[in-house]
Amino acid sequence: MLTAGFRSQQALADALGVGVRQVRRWASENPPWPQPDQAQALTRELGQSLVALGFTPPNAVQPDRGRRTVLAATAAVVGLAAVPTQAVTMQPATVAADFQAVTRSHRRLYWSVAPATLHPAAQAHGSLGCALLTETAGQTRRAVAAALAESYLLAARIEFFDMRDADRAGSTLLLALQAAGEADDALMGAAVLAHTAFIPAWEGERERAVERMIAARTYARRGPASAELLAWLDAVEAECETRCGNARTALHLIGHAEDVLARGGEHASPEWLDWFSPVRLAAFKGNTQLRAGHIPQARTTLLGVLDALAPSEEKQTTVILGDLAAVEAAAGAPEAACGYAVRALDQLERTWYAMGMDRVREVRRALAPHQNERCVRDLDDRLYGWSTTVSALAR
Repeated sequence: MLTAGFRSQQALADALGVGVRQVRRWASENPPWPQPDQAQALTRELGQSLVALGFTPPNAVQPDRGRRTVLAATAAVVGLAAVPTQAVTMQPATVAADFQAVTRSHRRLYWSVAPATLHPAAQAHGSLGCALLTETAGQTRRAVAAALAESYLLAARIEFFDMRDADRAGSTLLLALQAAGEADDALMGAAVLAHTAFIPAWEGERERAVERMIAARTYARRGPASAELLAWLDAVEAECETRCGNARTALHLIGHAEDVLARGGEHASPEWLDWFSPVRLAAFKGNTQLRAGHIPQARTTLLGVLDALAPSEEKQTTVILGDLAAVEAAAGAPEAACGYAVRALDQLERTWYAMGMDRVREVRRALAPHQNERCVRDLDDRLYGWSTTVSALAR
């Protein structure tokens, strides 16, 4: 029981949906053979066959009276019998907390560590998690699976947002979804599915993006979902609609997200939802206003975001600077546009972010009518300097 994460017979009984007296009968010297549904639950929660757990099939030769069942032996550790004499082959329950601790560390490191450095570590951690799933059961296995889903989601975010490798990100997101299913974590499933919607949206494939968002919202309803998670889903769908040329629909979704955040909710956000906040929602809004042609509104929104961003949000800063450059390019102010673009490049030299570089390149294309002006040539010198060019091609 302990290796499967159950600290008492009552905890195991609750997981199996039976009374604690039934668990005690199963932990006796000659336990009765469980009913089919109970047998399935026992093997699922404890990760071993009924025979390995010490049960004798009906009509089979009875075991030696001195033999202890695995259930009886492990019950001893919670003060109910003697300590087992045989070593348990599965991982201890503490493995889940240890694995989760590394996952949390990677989550924090994402905001400052270079993606090329963090990505191999996240992938290796995922491989470890897959191995641990075969050596754990019950609550311990579900806890490992939940952390594994987050690890693969982090790796996929690096692949898509930092490395711009959509195909690889799609494969990794599938692994994340499978792990979320093993954990029966509906909210993580919603987050993974919403991330999968970005991939077709970037290609302008609205129908596929919408289908994936419907799936994400379905999982979120199985919740309990926080207001922040629900608002983030609106923001993701707004981004998808924007990418597919439907800025008006996107602005409506962002307005709904603002209302959801204003109302709040009774449920707390998952601790892994560290990529979204009211400021991040405003960033989505500013970009959508820009693409909708609402230039003065976009400028106001994005300047507010730039002022509100914390110093640690370096990656998001490059995106906002790129969007502000695009605002000024659309307003016919090439010098101001180049000024923001150069600031974005300064930040990219400190913290690489492919999405930020994409924004700068979009601005440079928009400045084509002004390419003979001094400020644009200066921008080209920075954009195609040795360090920037090599960094961009290496990623």
